[in-house]
Amino acid sequence: MRQSLTSYCLILALMTGACFTAGFPVFAQESEDGVEIGDAPAILPADPADAGAFEQGRRENSATGDASKLDRGGSKTPPPSVKGGKVTAGPKSDGALQGINIYLRMGSPLPALPPEKPFEGKPDEAYGAYQRGLFLTAVDKALPRAQLGDPAAQTLLAEIMSRGLGVKRDPKGAAFWYAQAAQGGDTSAMFKYALLLMEGRQVERDKAKADDYMKKAADGGNGSAQFNWAQILVSENPGVRGLTLAMPYYEKAAEQGIADAQYALAQVYSALKDVPPEKKKRTREWMERAAKAGFDTAQLDMGLWLVNGVNGPRDYEAGYRWLSIAATRGNVVAQNRLAHVYINALGTGPEPVEAAKWYVLSRRAGLKDPTLEDFYLGLNEEQQKQAIDRANRFRRS
Repeated sequence: MRQSLTSYCLILALMTGACFTAGFPVFAQESEDGVEIGDAPAILPADPADAGAFEQGRRENSATGDASKLDRGGSKTPPPSVKGGKVTAGPKSDGALQGINIYLRMGSPLPALPPEKPFEGKPDEAYGAYQRGLFLTAVDKALPRAQLGDPAAQTLLAEIMSRGLGVKRDPKGAAFWYAQAAQGGDTSAMFKYALLLMEGRQVERDKAKADDYMKKAADGGNGSAQFNWAQILVSENPGVRGLTLAMPYYEKAAEQGIADAQYALAQVYSALKDVPPEKKKRTREWMERAAKAGFDTAQLDMGLWLVNGVNGPRDYEAGYRWLSIAATRGNVVAQNRLAHVYINALGTGPEPVEAAKWYVLSRRAGLKDPTLEDFYLGLNEEQQKQAIDRANRFRRS
């Protein structure tokens, strides 16, 4: 199931399915504790509310027009911080990067899922009815078992009630059954109930109990809980210590196919010095898996890594393709970087009108770039008109 990002210091949303919430923690810029400065961009918060605010684009050696070194923004920009549950930018510079909007993540070829273990237990009639869309039948079969203390049946009832499937939506009733199932040891219920305890709407807010259930769910093998628990560890243990503690949980969640964990794990492997070589060499693999799952921030970073030769050899053509995918899906930073790629013919031919189109789109979204502005103003009037027409057609498509 898919996840979505929000900007809370760590977790604050109850969603159906395998959901998680959390702004990505910013990697500490340390050189003595084991974090490599400049090897990889920090994991940045994704806040749709701040989608129009991006840091000023930067191109290495812009005076000579050499864009072979592209990145996600100026290295001097202070990292964002977490204050009162909201991610905020650091001290003002010429356009602080406050967030990257996460758009649709569907449509890219998905990586192979890990093999499922053969089922050797007794078929669950209630869950079978649920899978077939026979929700009232599922309720009839699950309710007697739930009343007798069956955690799986309790979780199924909670899911049906929370989503209003065949019955009236009942968040409080769902919270009751999630609590019962969590006490009975069901890891999915533990995860959902932990979110409810953090949110504090249907049940009283209790962070200590929420953390306890989240960790138990993570240790019990729930992939979404593993990712969330890793986020908690990073949030509460700044710097290398937090990343080191979180890494095993990111790894477990990534192995279960959670794209956000795959992206985070790639960033952790890239940033930490003391990662074993056999894991370090998988850094790009995890980023690519997240990118193939449709995570546009991973698509952006994968493109930049390939263009820059980060964590592996340069491949301009592959980098161009990933940046194109992210840009086409609406990632504004990717649109800006793709304009540079077109100008400098990295993995594609020089196409000034297409470069100008992507610049126009990123500029409209609020991403300023003096180098691209100079380029755009150097085009003739007909080329500028063509670029604007292409940008307008893209927005309407």
